[in-house]
Formats: sequence, C-alpha cells, structure tokens
Amino acid sequence: MKKIIQTDAAPKAIGPYSQAVRYGEYIFCSGQIPLDPKTMEVVGVTATEQAKQALENLKAVLEAAESDFSRVVKTTLFLKNLGDFVAVNEVYASYFPSNPPARSTIEVARLPKNVLIEIECIAHL
Repeated sequence: MKKIIQTDAAPKAIGPYSQAVRYGEYIFCSGQIPLDPKTMEVVGVTATEQAKQALENLKAVLEAAESDFSRVVKTTLFLKNLGDFVAVNEVYASYFPSNPPARSTIEVARLPKNVLIEIECIAHL
C-alpha cells in the first residue's frame, strides 16, 4: 500500500511531488535542498552549510515516516560542483557515522533555486 509522507518540519514540495512515499516497508524520499522549512529561503552559501540543511530536511522527512538515518539503504547526492565533494563528505559522514548506505554522487549543471546540493534517499522502516 502506498502512503504519502508530509511534514511541516521540512520544506513544502516546490512542485507536483510528495516529500516522501512509503511503499511497503520502504520510504522513498524526494530530493531535499537547503531550504528553511519555515521561510522557504535558501540556507547557507557554502556547500558545507547547504549540505547540513539538506540533511536536516531529509532527517525531518524520515522522522515523519517513522524512520531515521540508521535505516537509510541508498542515497543520491546531486552537486553543482564536484569540487565540493570533500567538504560535503565531511558533513555527510557526521550523519552516517557507521555502516553508511550505498551512494551515488552526480555533478549537475543546475539545481532548483540555484542551490549547490540536493540529496535523496531510500530507507527501510
């Protein structure tokens, strides 16, 4: 059974999509960008600052779906500049201190609201 996940603790969707969808025992989280959930403004100017906010938003969505980072099995990071890879990894590692999930990292030409990073994931309940 498909269940839509929505929380005010993360930014509202800025398009026709859900923050996450629970299907069976898995949660498929849409990409999170570094927006403040209350103001919908971009947080941070560096990749480090923006990665932290995007991960906090993802954390809020996972919590709304009754999951957490320890149950994430796959992430995808979209970076505007792969030169930010090392800086983003430092922040990312603090959210996944042990047994990190499988991951892909992709450099892209542009992201919504011209942010530097977007992160999506798949988690288990």
